[in-house]
Amino acid sequence: MRGSAGVFDVAVIGAGAAGMMAAAMAGQRGLQVALIDHAAKLAEKIRISGGGRCNFTNIGTGPANFLSQNPNFCRSALAAYTPRDFIDLVERYGIGWHEKHRGQLFCNDSSESIIDLLRRECDLGRVAWRMPCSVAAVARGNGIFTLRTSLGEIRAHQLVLACGGMAIPQLGATDFALGLARQFGLKVVEPRPALVPLTFEPEHWKAFGTLSGVALEVNVRTGAGKGGTQFLEDLLFTHRGLSGPAILQISSFWNPGEPIVLDLAPGRDLEHELLGAKAGNRQQLGSVLSTLWPRRLAEQWLANARDAQHDIAVMRMADAPDRLLRSLAGQIHRWPLVPTGTAGYKKAEVMRGGVDTRALDQKTMQVKSVPGLYIVGEALDVTGWLGGYNFQWAWASGAACGRALQRLQRS
Repeated sequence: MRGSAGVFDVAVIGAGAAGMMAAAMAGQRGLQVALIDHAAKLAEKIRISGGGRCNFTNIGTGPANFLSQNPNFCRSALAAYTPRDFIDLVERYGIGWHEKHRGQLFCNDSSESIIDLLRRECDLGRVAWRMPCSVAAVARGNGIFTLRTSLGEIRAHQLVLACGGMAIPQLGATDFALGLARQFGLKVVEPRPALVPLTFEPEHWKAFGTLSGVALEVNVRTGAGKGGTQFLEDLLFTHRGLSGPAILQISSFWNPGEPIVLDLAPGRDLEHELLGAKAGNRQQLGSVLSTLWPRRLAEQWLANARDAQHDIAVMRMADAPDRLLRSLAGQIHRWPLVPTGTAGYKKAEVMRGGVDTRALDQKTMQVKSVPGLYIVGEALDVTGWLGGYNFQWAWASGAACGRALQRLQRS
């Protein structure tokens, strides 16, 4: 059903997490909504998230868990729609869930249950699905947005851009939202891959590439000094570089050319432990380090270590000079690396940057200079940490928009 003169109250471009949330809320408030998506299969990014179980929120979500050039922008939406609000929705649909590492919430079963929830919420709001449907052009005149699409012309009094960022292009991600934002005169904070593996110079990484598959908990921070952002998370060695939660987290904060610094024995005083274990100890250094790390890592680390006077790889603890043990401990606690880049959008979970949020009203997601235009979700310069935060931003920004959209005056 359409509004007066064949015009919808609102057209939403993008049937992902934020788009379906905004469409469902608006529809259930009585608005006539068209939900448009170019994909043939609904919400593929939700489907693959959390290893197929959708890490749908994080109970600790707050503004501090997001990056933005306008860091206060997300406060209002996050406060108005909390993790508990989405949990209530999940429980209303009888979806089982559990908490995992650091407040992350996952479905007990498939992520399909979250997709089904959102689809049913849209259906309750009598949302008109237009899918698959690609948008070729958008124009605005006389208070009406006109969309030229593969299914014909769609007209609406309000337009919501919920078409995401550029992460995972193999699932259909594009820069469409950014291009449309620029068309309407909005600034875009330079986008780049985030929550993404880091890569290193192949020749320099050759020795450590043999450790592919080795994982351990580390502390990782940006910058060579004592400051910078840091995370205590699991690290994964790969053939090309480093991945795992620790690297995905720090990748959002890393800038090209900067080092990252790894503490491979976080929470321990390795110098004290090694010196204390030295007296009369006939074990080789590799055996001692194997009690701290996976053996492959211990052996490779010592094989790559250099000392002008000793063959560290076969040295016994009792024979190791104190100087050498102190140096070894320092290298393990402070391993500086300079990545050459990232694995790119194909391996990134999200996009950092996006539409500059200073152009939007933080309570409604409406563009201040273009009445009736709203932007939600990943297309905005609001990027969450790893662990369910980006989903919570999708729900919160979608809800803020869905509550703010206006119903047409009908005779």
